[in-house]
Amino acid sequence: MNRREFLARGAAATLAGTLGSSASQGAADPASTDGWILGCYTRPWDQHDYRVALDGIAEAGFSHAGILTAKGKSWVMITAETSPEEAAAIGAQVRQRGLKTASVYGDYRPTAVVADNVKALQALVGHCVACGSPDLLLGGAGDEKLYEPYYKSIAEVCDFAQAKGVRLTIKPHGGQIATGPHCRKAIESVGHRNFRLWYDPGNIFYYSDGQLDPVTDAATVDGLVAGMSVKDYRHPKEVLVTPGTGKVDFPSVFARLKQGGFTRGPLVVECLDRGEPASVTAQARKARLFLERLVGRTA
Repeated sequence: MNRREFLARGAAATLAGTLGSSASQGAADPASTDGWILGCYTRPWDQHDYRVALDGIAEAGFSHAGILTAKGKSWVMITAETSPEEAAAIGAQVRQRGLKTASVYGDYRPTAVVADNVKALQALVGHCVACGSPDLLLGGAGDEKLYEPYYKSIAEVCDFAQAKGVRLTIKPHGGQIATGPHCRKAIESVGHRNFRLWYDPGNIFYYSDGQLDPVTDAATVDGLVAGMSVKDYRHPKEVLVTPGTGKVDFPSVFARLKQGGFTRGPLVVECLDRGEPASVTAQARKARLFLERLVGRTA
C-alpha cells in the first residue's frame, strides 16, 4: 500500500465512522439538538472563485457548505476527472472557515458501459471522502438509452460507497427524474438503502412549468428522502430566488416530508437572488434565518 492509499483509507474509515448508521437519513450535526443540518451550496456565488462562496457561506452563519458550482476550470467543482489532491484542497478550504461539508454534487459523463460508469462513480466517492462529504449527489442520465446502465452502475457502487461512509443520492432534475414518482422508480430499481432521494421543491415547479406543486409531489416520496436542496421558484422558469420569496410553500412541503419520515438531516440552500458577493451573502443570511424559523430554532 502506498502513502496515498494509506491516507485515503484512513480518511474513509474516519468518515464512515462519522456517518455510521445514519446513512439512510442523513448524518446529524453533533452541535445540533434537533438533528437538522443547515447549509448552503457554492452555486449562488458561482460567478467567482469557490473560496468567495465559502467565505460567504461562513459569513452568513451556516455551519455546512455544499460543493456544487464555481468559476474555475470546470463549472461543476467536483467531477470524475478531479484529482484527489484537488478534492482534498477543497475540503481543507471548507475546514479553514470553520465549516463542514454536507454534500458534493458530482459530475461525470455516463455511457452505456457499466464498468466505465462504475469507475467514474468510485472516483467521485473518493473525492467525497477527500473533502469530507458524507453525501454524493448525482444528476441522473439525460439520455433515455442510458437509463438502465446508469442505475445499474449505481447499484454496483452502493456497497463500495457505504463502506467509505458516503451515501449516494439523486434529486428531481428533469427528464426521467422530473417528479417524485420518477425518482421513486429509479431508487427502487437500485434497491439499496445507501441510495436515497435529495428532494428539490424548486425543481418540481421548474420542470413542470409551474404546474406541479411540490406540496402535492412530496406525498409521493415517503421513506426516500435523506436531504433537501432548499430551492424556491418564480414563474416563469426561474429558480435563482432566495428561499421564502417565491412560489414554494416551504412550511407545507417540509411538514409533508416530515410526515413521510424525513425528520432529520441536511437542508442545503442551493439558489439565492443573484448579485455581487456581498449582496448574495446578505441573501444567504436571510435564507439561514428562514431555515431556522422553518425548523423551529427561532421565533
